[in-house]
Amino acid sequence: MIISAADVTEQCVTASRKASQDPSIDSTARGACRSEGQVWEDLPVTGTDDATRQRLVRRGFALEYATLGWNVIGIVVLAVAAIAARSVALAGFGLDSLIEIGASTVVIWELSGTGEDRRRRGLKMIGVGFALLAVYLLVQSTWVLATGFRPHHSPLGIGWTAVTAAVMFALAAGKARTGTALDNPVLKTEGRVTLIDGLLAAAVLLGLLLNSLAGLWWADAAAGYVLVYYALREVMEIFAGAH
Repeated sequence: MIISAADVTEQCVTASRKASQDPSIDSTARGACRSEGQVWEDLPVTGTDDATRQRLVRRGFALEYATLGWNVIGIVVLAVAAIAARSVALAGFGLDSLIEIGASTVVIWELSGTGEDRRRRGLKMIGVGFALLAVYLLVQSTWVLATGFRPHHSPLGIGWTAVTAAVMFALAAGKARTGTALDNPVLKTEGRVTLIDGLLAAAVLLGLLLNSLAGLWWADAAAGYVLVYYALREVMEIFAGAH
């Protein structure tokens, strides 16, 4: 039987995938092949794939621990700023930080183990976090607009939300890349929670600035409705099994 180059390539790809998915395969297994003219050379891939995966998992843990640490500090800073400015937006953003802490904890728990059941539970728990965030944004924005509540100026709140927005966007990008490389939907989904956290920080920052500079007290509440839509869309995708 004559084996074509295409057949060899297909066998190489299949072996490589099996080696990367099954750690029990011997580390001397050959998976990837390369061609130089008519010469094919088997390359060991299992050890390399395992090392790459471990490096990506460590990066995922680092991103989640960084998110946890930032939000724990943020709760304290936001509590001080919210009390000083009597700001509903800042107080609500502190609640959002609690939700982000919960989502990060779920990912750390999921990365510590394996199995499709654990992954599904992790996604559902993040979906609950999205739902809580949507409820918080909807209630807070509606209450602020209905009552015409006007917070005081908050230099501390402005500074913290500005830095938080930048940090959350950077963490969200890192989680998206790492989750894609690991093919881990839980990490990718939690990255979107972090993205929403950054968007919310930017919305609160914009509201604080417009309130301080132009007296537009309703700006951050109006921006909250946009984020409600985004959060609810994620909830529907998660519980419909789209991820």
